[in-house]
Amino acid sequence: MKNKLTEIDFDRYLREFDYDERIAMKIGLKELLDLYAKDEVQLIDIRFHEEYAAWQVGIGQHIPLNELPERLHEMDAAKTIVTMCPHYDRAEIARLYLTMKGYHCRYLTDGMLGIAQYLRGDKARDFMQPMNK
Repeated sequence: MKNKLTEIDFDRYLREFDYDERIAMKIGLKELLDLYAKDEVQLIDIRFHEEYAAWQVGIGQHIPLNELPERLHEMDAAKTIVTMCPHYDRAEIARLYLTMKGYHCRYLTDGMLGIAQYLRGDKARDFMQPMNK
């Protein structure tokens, strides 16, 4: 069952922005991977098509930042949406946009480069094996 989305405007978001929101808008790699393994997040790679064609991390859904408005129907309102890019600058833009649209959204502070660094060798195998059963 989908949650009912409630859009908010930017003025309201700024007026209500506080330290709690500053913390809540971010997610670190360990928490992300724990929630991903439990199927509680939808991970969105917001890089351009050319970047995605050059390399991927093997998890998440690819929806380029500039296609988000036309592809909102692909977002799962029942999950936390986590946006990611190589570092986190564009992921934060996507997070803010999706938040304005009413989604519970966070951005990956470690970026995709952090995922690539972490999920190497045995760690990648151990992370993916339970999900592939």
